[in-house]
Amino acid sequence: MVDTIERSARVAAPGTPGPRKRRRSRGGLLPYLLLAPAVLFELLIHIVPMAVGVFISLLRLTQFYIHDWRHAPFAGASNYRVALNFDHATGKALLHSMWVTLAYTMLVLAISWLFGMAGAVFTQHAFRGRGLIRTAFLIPYALPMFAAVITWNFMLQRDTGAVNHILVDQLHVVHDRPFWLIGQNSFFSLVVVAVWRQWPFAFLIITAGLQSIRSDLYEAAALDGAGVIGQIRYVTLPMLRPVNRVLILVLFLWTFNDFTTPFTLFGKSAPHQADLISIHIYQSSFVTWNFGTGSAMSVLLLGFLLVVTAIYLSAFRRRDDDYA
Repeated sequence: MVDTIERSARVAAPGTPGPRKRRRSRGGLLPYLLLAPAVLFELLIHIVPMAVGVFISLLRLTQFYIHDWRHAPFAGASNYRVALNFDHATGKALLHSMWVTLAYTMLVLAISWLFGMAGAVFTQHAFRGRGLIRTAFLIPYALPMFAAVITWNFMLQRDTGAVNHILVDQLHVVHDRPFWLIGQNSFFSLVVVAVWRQWPFAFLIITAGLQSIRSDLYEAAALDGAGVIGQIRYVTLPMLRPVNRVLILVLFLWTFNDFTTPFTLFGKSAPHQADLISIHIYQSSFVTWNFGTGSAMSVLLLGFLLVVTAIYLSAFRRRDDDYA
């Protein structure tokens, strides 16, 4: 009897964990165990290469030290000074590439969003053949990027391309066969190919967002006298604000960092008018073999995108607070 009372007292003691608490402590480790593989791969795929890139940006790493890059001379911030010296040829070229990339990003983002919104609104309500039209809209996004862009490269050739054949030989819109992949036309060709590639993604995301808007909201707006434009302005766009917030940010980051499209369309050396910053950094690193300066440009690009993203998110957060 005494032994039973002592065992009960030990179990009821405040400092002694019971079976339920022990089970809870073991269960508390489960989320960390499940997250461990993702954290490990994030470190190996993103964090470690990023840290190595920052370290390389502090070295004078050229083709003379590429066989053993760890023994390259320490350059400190000199690579950053060279990249940001806009009176020097390197800084001028980087600044020009930044302006070209900003113009390219704004055009592609705006046109892709506009086409995606128009296509999503057009196919919002059920009609015969809607599934077929939606599938056709998504074909450019479903195609492998390299195969799609290399096809555009063939189509934009001056003498044998389908674009000049249609514009010059069939429609007689222009008399001379223009060069689409060099000169000023190269920028607009790049924009067209990027929009053709990316607007189906905007269409897909906006279409998914439209499914959450109740039909009675449109009916109420119609009863209040709102037409199609009014319903889009006062119902569709406000209800899609959370979706558009994420969509615009993703499209901005994807387009600004786009490398596959210009590299496949123009090759290693893009025209001056279409010199996106991704191609410019590639040329600085792998064509001129100046990996230190190229890494410094990459770090500066990363910092710029982080600042833009932080400003964008904080602006939306303040707007949400104002609405609240």
